[in-house]
Amino acid sequence: MILSVLNQKGGVGKTTLAINLSSAFAERGARVLLIDADPQGSVQDWAAARSDDPTFAVFGLPRANLHKEIPLHTAGYDHILVDGPPRVNDVTRSAVMASTQVLIPVQPSPYDVWAAEETLALVREATVFKERLKAAFVINRKIVNTAIGRDVRMVLTKFDIPVLGAAISQRVAYAESVASGKSVLETHPTSAASREIRKLADEILEHDGRQSP
Repeated sequence: MILSVLNQKGGVGKTTLAINLSSAFAERGARVLLIDADPQGSVQDWAAARSDDPTFAVFGLPRANLHKEIPLHTAGYDHILVDGPPRVNDVTRSAVMASTQVLIPVQPSPYDVWAAEETLALVREATVFKERLKAAFVINRKIVNTAIGRDVRMVLTKFDIPVLGAAISQRVAYAESVASGKSVLETHPTSAASREIRKLADEILEHDGRQSP
């Protein structure tokens, strides 16, 4: 599986999702590579903040020919995740072309829904060349015990791609773990945050039509 986490709007939590999903897949015994395709290099900064090696490989590749270069670096991995840039550009287009699945995180906000439409348009364009390309929305940074996430889910159903049932809530544990160069599965392994990430990882594999790892 090659999974790109993309949305042209910055601040939707793409990097945090990509890191924690990579950790969840690695936890199952999968060989995972996380490609940092964001010129800001946030994933590489996260890896540098660690005191030990991550449980998965990290590689920086913020290039417009990403889809051509990925096969040169991905031999031996079960899953490759791509953390995309915070805008639609040639790198984003290349990430879509490289993917078997695109995950579009959307915060419970009308601005995020509007921004996601441009990313979705890229996916639709790519399906002309990649008929089996899959895509899905995930609600990210949902405020716990509010109806906002439910309302956004209803709005997203107007699009022609699924909204994953697993949603990620706004929790301090995510910020704490990323700041220490860890995943939430490492710092808070039994927490609600870790349960959310594992559930999302399960659903992504199911949507991709694959079994773990």
